Amino acid sequence: MTNHSETTGPFENGDIAGREPLDEPSAHDTQVTLRTPAELADALPYLLGYRPEDSIVLVALHDRGGRGRFGGRARLGIPAGADDWKEAVQQLVRGLVTSSERRGKRPEQMVAYVCREPGQGETGRDVMLRLQPLVELLRTECGDLDAPVVEALCISDGRFWSYSCAVEGCCPDDGTPMGLPGTSVLAAAATYAGIQVRGTLREFRARLLPWETSAALEQEIALDAAGMSLVPRILDDAARQSVAEETLDLAERIIHRFAAAAPVSGTHPADLRDDELLTHDEAATLILGLQDRTTRDQAAAWMEGDEAGPALRLWRALARRCVGPYGEHAAAPLTLAGWVAWSTGDELEAREALAMALGADPDYLFARLLHQACNEGLDPESVRRCLRAERAGRARTEQTDQAEEAAPGTPSDAVVADPGAPARTDGRDGDRASRTGGPRRRRRTRAAEGGDGRSRPSRGEDARRRSGGSHPQSPAGGPSRPGSAKPDGMRARAGEGSSRDTAAATGQRETEGDG
Repeated sequence: MTNHSETTGPFENGDIAGREPLDEPSAHDTQVTLRTPAELADALPYLLGYRPEDSIVLVALHDRGGRGRFGGRARLGIPAGADDWKEAVQQLVRGLVTSSERRGKRPEQMVAYVCREPGQGETGRDVMLRLQPLVELLRTECGDLDAPVVEALCISDGRFWSYSCAVEGCCPDDGTPMGLPGTSVLAAAATYAGIQVRGTLREFRARLLPWETSAALEQEIALDAAGMSLVPRILDDAARQSVAEETLDLAERIIHRFAAAAPVSGTHPADLRDDELLTHDEAATLILGLQDRTTRDQAAAWMEGDEAGPALRLWRALARRCVGPYGEHAAAPLTLAGWVAWSTGDELEAREALAMALGADPDYLFARLLHQACNEGLDPESVRRCLRAERAGRARTEQTDQAEEAAPGTPSDAVVADPGAPARTDGRDGDRASRTGGPRRRRRTRAAEGGDGRSRPSRGEDARRRSGGSHPQSPAGGPSRPGSAKPDGMRARAGEGSSRDTAAATGQRETEGDG
């Protein structure tokens, strides 16, 4: 495949999330053949689902009877310094090749794109020449892995340049204008197939970036006040469970508030509406409360059904409130936003939110595991099963506690909940979450693990060991990052909650780290 010959085979209908194509196209597939660099440049937003900016993009090609067929896609931001280009290229190329091999479809060729808008005083041609060494690194790295780059394009300022065209005078020095969006044959085929281009990468990120308005100072003051009140309580084992309950109760009320709000068209107006529904004090309380990983794990159970949409809106709104010195605190709401997006099928937003969570805190374990699983195309159902099992366990424990409180003289063995019995719906405390589908919370503290990380006896065994009136021990572990440090100055260690279950569900080995 050369620059001016047929460059790729059929466009992969619905495959904009980076997964490998099916072995054989069906008779109902919409197929579009791309033959020129102009058509490849026009195809990029449809391959990703958005218009990339300041990005290196690689698209794998698989040979099919002499034609290339699109495979996996990978995108990485262009590092600001040229000294970091080689490392970024190695990460991008090796990541795409490795993930493709895991799916049994090793790339045979690559199409490379570099996308960047001109800076002040620059032209698109200046950008093209400046990024040429980056493209050469891409060529070298792909060639070393036996997946040569057959076409490399620079897209800048509404024009494109081919780095692969060796015909002198063929391509204009000032580039070739891009076609009007939505006017190509590929655009028509994508529209017919129901594939949409969802704006630019900047627009995706804008929904999750911290405020830079005058209200940011008021939010920072509220966060300072909430930190002084909540962080000591989170660090206190005796008070930590009550903080978790207050945090989840508040989150549940706001999710109901968001669900009841009148719909608004447009992403920006909708985000502004959500910001108005959330006060500074409420946002600060939730942001600080979610730094405790067990609280965050319970909040992750709002992942499907009617509560998923309002929950995702809440996590976005909280990420926007992590202003000023609280940027690192955004890792928790960004991870929850990424998880809910992935769980509900929106892999584009999921990958971006999880990448931003790792940007806020590179050691955030839950985000790291989810990001890897999402990029590898794993099914989120395995993680959902873990969270459902945790939620069911909490519901059974709460049911048992309620029975003990109602009949304190009854032997403990008589009130152990039947694992197959449905949760109570008699209106008692904690049932509110059952009605909304949210995580169930017990009113008495009882941890699954001790502070030393060792497993406690099962619920039934524990009930038999102690009398009905004895007091359970406090929950295990410290907060993930409520004030960035434990009392001894050391960060909390991961090991409980969804991050461990995610590791088991995705087959990854869990390592130490915050989150």
